[in-house]
Amino acid sequence: MEVKNKLYKNQGIHVITSIFTVEQGITKVLLIKRKNQPFLGSWVLTGGALYNNEDLESGALREIKEKTGIEGLELIASKAYGKLDRSPVMRMVAISYIALIDSNRVHILKETRNTSDAEWFPIDKIPPLGFDHEEILKDAIEELQKQIVKSNILKGLFPNGITMPELQKTYEAILNKKFDRRNFRKKLLSLNLIEDTNTTNKFEGNKPAKVYRFKEKVEDKNIFL
Repeated sequence: MEVKNKLYKNQGIHVITSIFTVEQGITKVLLIKRKNQPFLGSWVLTGGALYNNEDLESGALREIKEKTGIEGLELIASKAYGKLDRSPVMRMVAISYIALIDSNRVHILKETRNTSDAEWFPIDKIPPLGFDHEEILKDAIEELQKQIVKSNILKGLFPNGITMPELQKTYEAILNKKFDRRNFRKKLLSLNLIEDTNTTNKFEGNKPAKVYRFKEKVEDKNIFL
């Protein structure tokens, strides 16, 4: 590597996070509206440029806090993007992440130094996005669907536990697929992915149902094979 080679100059890194939630069976993603050029006034995913004194995940978490106020997310790496023209400012490689959170547990900043608005959008009603964020979001949704069938990523969405009907509705919302109630319950319990909290709660006005929580450490497995 020749450090002085001009072909190494004027390059940067974007760290972009697709932050998802599920509200009443509808999968949503958090979008922010840009206050600066390029793409002034456009909706985009949460993120920005990486500083040269931080690692990738630290930079992503900083950008999330600065532009939404959210802290403490667990990030999962998704994909990298390196088209030469993905930013009109300079050559910017993007590293994307996904995260899940209960939208009722956080207060989203509506305006910051670099943003003029923030909203949760259903993933089937996304407005035009700046940069290449439509492509990044499409890939992020696919990664989310892969993760929820092989890991305990949903524990970030339900840190205090969840009933089986609510859990089934969440899987169906994210995967856009229906499951038989009895088979779904039997499958989830057989995988050693969740545990009984010995409490009950009502979901959608029905009779009390057992509350489960995701175990902290589980082996990756495909839930619906």
